[in-house]
Formats: sequence, C-alpha cells, structure tokens
Amino acid sequence: MGAMRLLLDTHALLWWAFDSPELSRRARSLLADRANTICVSAATGWEIATKHRLGRLPEASVLLEDMTGWFMHAGLVELPITVAHAQRAGALSAPHRDPFDRMLAAQSLLEDMPIVGRDEALLDFGVSLLW
Repeated sequence: MGAMRLLLDTHALLWWAFDSPELSRRARSLLADRANTICVSAATGWEIATKHRLGRLPEASVLLEDMTGWFMHAGLVELPITVAHAQRAGALSAPHRDPFDRMLAAQSLLEDMPIVGRDEALLDFGVSLLW
C-alpha cells in the first residue's frame, strides 16, 4: 500500500499519544509509517479540551499545555475546520448526534481521507474507517 493521508479519530490519537494497548496493531502500523500523512482535526483539539474540562480526560492535561507543539513534534498535520467542512457536517443526514464525530466525518469525506479509529457509528456517514 502506498502513502496515504489519514485522519485520526480522537480516541486513536489519545491511545497513540499514551502508548495504549487499546490501539490496534494495524492503526499503530499506519501511524508509524512515515510515508503516511497523519492529520488531526481542529475538532479533536476542541473535543479533548472539552472532555478535559468536564473531568472525563484528566490525563490529557499534558497535551493541553501545548497541543499544537505536541502535534508538530509528533509529525502530525493540523487540519483546520473550514466553512465547507461545517456545512457538510451540518448537512449529514445520519442520526449520529456527536458534533465532533460529525465534523470528522465531514472532513474525511471532503478531504478524501479515511479515519483511523474504531467507532463504527462513523460508518453511517459513509466514511472509510481503518482499524
């Protein structure tokens, strides 16, 4: 398989960052392949900060000190949210209500990037999921 552009789901990013055994062997291999471009959505930063504020991700405090710096150091590419992404996320007809997942799905579809993650609910949006 040649070089790919991939979009990290939030849980995959966190499991990779903290070297969790929850990260699948395939996902770990895709992320380790330097030929691949690994993108992280601005929505992921928003989700991590929100869940940390709510007490659901206390371990993320180390990332939140300098998330952009951490992403750059890890070789990840930041994917901003555009108006086109926002329109697509709002227009997706699947019943899934999570705004972070809706944005990731919209970005995956518009940018033609599979999502690295195991959340099969994302498949309802018609995205490609790699796990």
